[in-house]
Amino acid sequence: MSYGSPTLDRLVDRLSGTQDPRRRYEFVLWLAKKLPPLPEVFRQDAFKVKGCVSQVYVVGQLANGTLHWQGDSDAQITKGLLALLIEGMEGLTAEQVTAIDPSFLAATGLQASLTPSRANGFLNIFRTMQAQAARLEATRLTAEPSS
Repeated sequence: MSYGSPTLDRLVDRLSGTQDPRRRYEFVLWLAKKLPPLPEVFRQDAFKVKGCVSQVYVVGQLANGTLHWQGDSDAQITKGLLALLIEGMEGLTAEQVTAIDPSFLAATGLQASLTPSRANGFLNIFRTMQAQAARLEATRLTAEPSS
């Protein structure tokens, strides 16, 4: 099944292909370690994900029509979930990001082993990224000169 990006599809396949919840967690923690540090300038309320128990920041930037993401969290599992979303939605257009169906979250199999607050946080991070994508696209469209 396609969820909106080949990278996201691969990540979902990798996670859903494992029945061992511990292996899923190990993969998520590995993704967390790969996430580059977030510059301090982005650690502000404008980029903070609402509805997460952990401190989570995510920043989308639009360049040449595609989105590029950065983020961080003070909790390793949450940071790994954020890294999964960043990797899965990197380089997409705003339209592609806003069109992604959240059903992929359940398809990962992660929600079965996440606490309810982490599962909710995972969805909140995703929704925040979609909202940022929509705002960035709206800003781009209003900034373009009309023909």
